[in-house]
Formats: sequence, C-alpha cells, structure tokens
Amino acid sequence: MSRRAVLRDGLALAGVGLLAACSREGSPAPAAAALVTPDGPQVNAVDASRYRDGVTRTFSYSATPGMVDLGGPTVATWSYDGVVPGHELRVNAGDQVQIGVTNHLPQDTTMHWHGLAIRNDMDGVPHVTQNPIPAGGSFTYRYVVDEPGTYWYHPHVGVQFDRGLYGPLIIEDPHEPLSYDEDWTVVLDDWLDGVDGLTPEEVSAALNKGMPGMDSGTAPPSSTPMPGMTGMNMPGMSGMNMPGMSPAPSAAPMSGMPMGGSPSPSTGSMPGSSAILMNATSPLLGGDAGDVRYPYYLINGRVPTAPVTFTSKPGSRVRIRFINAGGDTAFRVALGGHRMTVVHTDGHPINPVQADTLLLGMGERYDVLVTLADGVFPLVALAEGKNQTALALVRTGNGAVPPATVRPAELNGTLVGGSQVGQLTAASSDRLPAHTIDQTIPLTLTGDMQSYNWGINGKRYSLTAPPLAILTSGQRVRMTYINTTTMWHPMHLHGHAFAVGGPGGPRKDTVIVLPGASVTCEFDTNDPGLWVTHCHNAYHENAGMMGVLAYRT
Repeated sequence: MSRRAVLRDGLALAGVGLLAACSREGSPAPAAAALVTPDGPQVNAVDASRYRDGVTRTFSYSATPGMVDLGGPTVATWSYDGVVPGHELRVNAGDQVQIGVTNHLPQDTTMHWHGLAIRNDMDGVPHVTQNPIPAGGSFTYRYVVDEPGTYWYHPHVGVQFDRGLYGPLIIEDPHEPLSYDEDWTVVLDDWLDGVDGLTPEEVSAALNKGMPGMDSGTAPPSSTPMPGMTGMNMPGMSGMNMPGMSPAPSAAPMSGMPMGGSPSPSTGSMPGSSAILMNATSPLLGGDAGDVRYPYYLINGRVPTAPVTFTSKPGSRVRIRFINAGGDTAFRVALGGHRMTVVHTDGHPINPVQADTLLLGMGERYDVLVTLADGVFPLVALAEGKNQTALALVRTGNGAVPPATVRPAELNGTLVGGSQVGQLTAASSDRLPAHTIDQTIPLTLTGDMQSYNWGINGKRYSLTAPPLAILTSGQRVRMTYINTTTMWHPMHLHGHAFAVGGPGGPRKDTVIVLPGASVTCEFDTNDPGLWVTHCHNAYHENAGMMGVLAYRT
C-alpha cells in the first residue's frame, strides 16, 4: 500500500469530525483540502527546508513478544528485538534516518518519536498520521533530524508503551558547545507487565471501570502564580523541607514491596484490579501521585537488586541524559554524593542551574553535567509518592556497594523540575523570539478518578471528534493547559517545542500540570499537519485525555 493510500484511508476515519470543526454554524462544511494532510504539499515544503548533512542512517526494529530478564525477575512482555530498553538510536543532527519496523505482535502497533519535530506522516499516531502497522506487517519511517537533543521512541497504540516497547533516541550536535568526557543515557521505568500474569491492557480495563471512593469533583485553584504556571505554588518546595513529603533516607522500604498507597477496593476477580493504587500522595505532585501499583521500578531495564553500573574514573565530567519512560510514575532522581548542573530539558538547552535532585514526569527528559568523585555512588530514582526506588551505580574506584534500598540525602535537596520548571530560562541560542500572539488556545483538562473519564474540554478523544483548534502556519500561539481535576497530568505536544510561560521560558514538549493549576506555553506554527496533544500518563491518555491540533491549508 502506498503512503498516500495509507493516509487517505486512515484520515477518512477522522475526517468528519475534523472538517465539521472548520465550518461555522449554518455554513457548508469546507472541502477536504481545507486541512493540511500529513503528506500534503505544505508538509513536503517544510521538510525540504530542514537542514540535511547528506548522510542516511538505516536501522531496523522488530516489535516482538518474548521473555526478558530484568536482572532476576524474568517476564513475558513485548519489546523491540528482545531487549529493554530498546537499542539506543544515536544519530547526528542533519542525518536522514530510515527505520524499518516489523510487527510480530498479536495486534496493531506504531512507532512515535517523542519530542522530534519531523514530517507529520512519520509521527506514528494511528489513524491520524498513519494507519497502524498490522500484525505481521511492516512500515518504514523516513525523516530528517535537524535538532540535537535527548528524545525517545515508543508506540502510540493503547497502553503498549507500558510494556517493554521503548528506547532512547539521541541526536548529537556536530558542533556540541558543551565540554564533557563521557555520555550516559539513563532510562527510568515503572514495570508490571508479565508479573503475576498482569498486562497493562488488563490494568487499563480495570481502571476504566472507575475507582470507587476517589474524587468525583474538580480541584480548587490556588492563588499564588509562578512563571508559566498558576495555582499550586507551594512555599519551601525548592528546598524540599516539607513535613511528610517522603521518608527519610534511613526509612527506605524493601525494594519491590508494595508501598506508597493502599490497594484498590475489591472489584471482584477482574484482571488488573490488584494493580489499582489508592491514596498514594505527594505534595510535589499536588496530591494524588498515581493510579497504578507497580511491583518493580527500573533503570535501564534492571531492578534495584541487580543494578547497571556506569564505570568511569575520578574527575571525569559526564553528561547524564535522564528519560522518564514510565506509564504512571513521576521520578525524583539524585546521584549520591554529587550535585548536578542541569543543562537541557526535553532536548533543549537552558541557562545552567545547580540541583541536588530532579523531578521528571512521564515523557520528560533532563540532561545534566556531573564531575565524578572517587568511589561507588548510588544513582536513585524515587517513585514519587509510591515509596519505592530504582537504582543504578556509578563506580570510579574502590568502595562498598550501597544496598538496593539506599536513599541518598540529595533526594531531599534543591529540586529542579515539576511545578518550578517555569523558573528555568532558555539558553540564548534556543530562546523563542518575541512575537505578537496571533491565537490563544485554552485547553481544559477534565475528568475524575471515580469514573475515570479523562478528557480535554470535557470530551474524551475519538477519531470523529472535531479538533481542539485549527492552526495557521507562520503564527505565534499561546496555549494554556488548565487542570480542573484533582490529579496531575504531564501534558505532551507533538511536532513542536513550546516555551513555558513565554518567549524566555525553557523550550519543552512535555510539562507537568498540577491539580488546580494552569500552565501557559507559546509556540510557533512552523510544522504543518495534524498533531496531537495528550496526557503522557498511559492510562489517562488511553481513557481519553488527547486531542488534535490541525493546520489549515
């Protein structure tokens, strides 16, 4: 099937809703050409303007079921080529990549390139930018990467990425301005697939039945605004000096034990109900920390009792690229005995800031520089509000290996990320130029845990729903995520990097929006097509918190 046929057939499913939104009441609906198609001439023109270095890099990935060793526990899962995370895809800015994906899964799949601004028909959203890859089928993604940074890949079908279907995607800068000796990618994940026979699909089905006893209302807004964010401003957050925020390092539970919240109320023998998590709380996340109870938390595919080890030497300056590939968990990350210089967020450079610990929502990435001391040090990712940890080790010399339950004091130090991200500033090389606002888009995040009816502007996503907004190329958009729910949401925008709070704010594609809070973002409409925005909690997205932003021709 040709690419154009794929797009034509897939978009036919969504066309009624998209076109209906383009017409005013009482006016005839416009022709199909009113909206840019994912492979239309506008997409081709922008793609032709992207910087190319003349190099084509070819890769192949196979989505396949099988057994995977997590460092002791062996689980039946789905992965790329039998490894978790999938093989790192590392290229240079300007390269054209050609990635063949073969689907050996028992259901449709796609591959999405999280954070990349690429041609729309390669974005991997089923029935929006492409037809999904059927079981036994294959598809080749071809696109140019022209922005260096830390990104990742995963499917965009159901809750597949809460299995083992994910991996890092690193675009190197041929003219890298930073100075460092080594480069280490750290992928964080929460894991339940294959443990006691559970699958993410079963958990999603159980959640969609609702969570009795949880909230059924909306979150009251707070009153003190922050740069790029209003509501939920919490004094003392930067120093983490908040009673009840987390156990002290000496009070760590045994890794893998079910801590951080209560089990769900009985829902009979429905598969997946045992993984529903109640009353997991975190002040950093504005209250409820998550919906899902995970038996394991991983760094680079390993449980804390069998951690990966990064071996180096004292004095080495290391760039650590953190990626949160989790489905329902924010991670607070620290390297024992070290401070970090934060230099990038979501692949984009910022004016450097010092931090002891980072908070990453699902889909977020942070790059830091660290000068390593002499010894053995724990890199710990605390599952925020869930009271369990993931662990890796850094070894530069002799020293005792810390226990799997270690909690370095840095976890309670100066924090970067979360609701404070608006206090970061973009590097001058990446600052969004000042521009008059041409379009304002308010997006209200709606729903509750009791009925699990997540949506945007009061509606769940569907293929026939009208778009959230119609965009015009060459304009500046101010988009505000308004969270009226009592749950935090890491909101992700495809195809664009927005500036949080205004032109000087950090450029990101995923941002945490706390309960009762609003986050304002600005971006330029420079990548035509049909692009989705959604919550990057796998279960909220699958329940309906997603919508389309469509460009007009």
